[in-house]
Order: sequence, then structure tokens, then C-alpha cells
Amino acid sequence: MDNRTNTIAGWALAGCAAALGLSIVSGMVFESERPEKMGYPIEGVVEEGEGGAAEVPIATLLASADPAAGEKVFSKCASCHSINQGGANGIGPNLYGVLGKPHGHAAGFAYSDAIKSIAGNWDFESMSAWLTSPRKYAPGTKMSFAGLSNPEERANVIAYLNSQGSNLPLPAAPAADAAATPSEDAAIANATDGQQTGDLENVATPAPGAPSQDPAAAEEAPE
Repeated sequence: MDNRTNTIAGWALAGCAAALGLSIVSGMVFESERPEKMGYPIEGVVEEGEGGAAEVPIATLLASADPAAGEKVFSKCASCHSINQGGANGIGPNLYGVLGKPHGHAAGFAYSDAIKSIAGNWDFESMSAWLTSPRKYAPGTKMSFAGLSNPEERANVIAYLNSQGSNLPLPAAPAADAAATPSEDAAIANATDGQQTGDLENVATPAPGAPSQDPAAAEEAPE
């Protein structure tokens, strides 16, 4: 009796093991046949991380930037940087007149190789890129500041930095386009054509036998 019970239990366990194995194998097969992306694309929907609105150029933002607002934002930097003329270097270099100067220009400050290796001068675009993400602009920099993600704040800070000893000419605001658009040109043309048509329709038709009103005919008539 015990042998029979053991046999039944053994077959039951073997069946369970076989079912589990088949389940695992079938799952692996279907997983390998599954496409990389499930579902169907929907027209007009942008996947996360793709596309997005283009950022306004820093030159456009600088045309309306507020240096006073930038001074308030600069308070986040004041613990590491001085900005007064002749000010001492701190954890970061003195920033007086920084715009227009070469990267790594402050005398006596130990710049990282990441900064010293960047050619050219600090301009509005490079300063905006630096303030957006110092580590991305200069991989290996010693600066621990994460960056300013708000483009208006960056424009205000750059305007403030520029007012402290750099005084580079800020970009002008885009001029309004005074030229008429094609649709406006078409509307004007249609209105002119309609006026001319109405003038022609209002010309009186001479009665039969009436003398001609043609100026050329009047010149040729005998006296």
C-alpha cells in the first residue's frame, strides 16, 4: 500500500515538474519572438525623449534680459565667486569682466585641465552652455554646481555678468517685419481689381446714334 502511494506521489511530482518546465520553455520562446516595441504608433504623438519644443536662442533672450534679476540669481554663485573689480579668488575665480576673456583667464586661480583645454573666449553662447551644465560643457571640471535649467534665468545672469566689467554689446531685439505678407498682398490686389471692375460697370453706354465720346474720334472730326 505504501509503495502504491509513493508511486502515485512520484508521478504527481513528475507531472508538476514537467508542466513547470513546459511553462518556462514556452515563455522563453514567446519572449524571443516578441518585437522590441509593442503596440502601434499613433500619428501626432511624440515618444518621451523625442522632439520637443526648440529652446529660444540666448541672443533672443538677452535682448530683453534684466540685469537686476540676474543679480538676484547670482546670489547662488556668491558663495564661491566674487565679481567686484580686483576681488580675490575664492573656491571659484573672480568673475569681474569675465565675458570676452579667455577660458581660465583669472590670474592665480588653479583651473582644472578641463577648463584650460577649452580654446576661445567666453561669449554669450558659451556662457549659456556653461551655466546650463558645467559638467557637460567641460567634462572633468571641478565645479560642482549643477547648472541653471531656466533659460530666462541664464539670460538674466549673463546680462548681469556683462554689466560687471565686460560691457559687450547685447543683441538687439528682433525688428518687426513691416512688409506685407502674401495673403495681405492678395487681399490688396483683389480689392483693387474689384474697384476697377466697378468703375468699368459704371461707364454709361452711349445711345444709338449719339456722338462718340472717344477722344481720338473727337480729334479726327472735321471742324
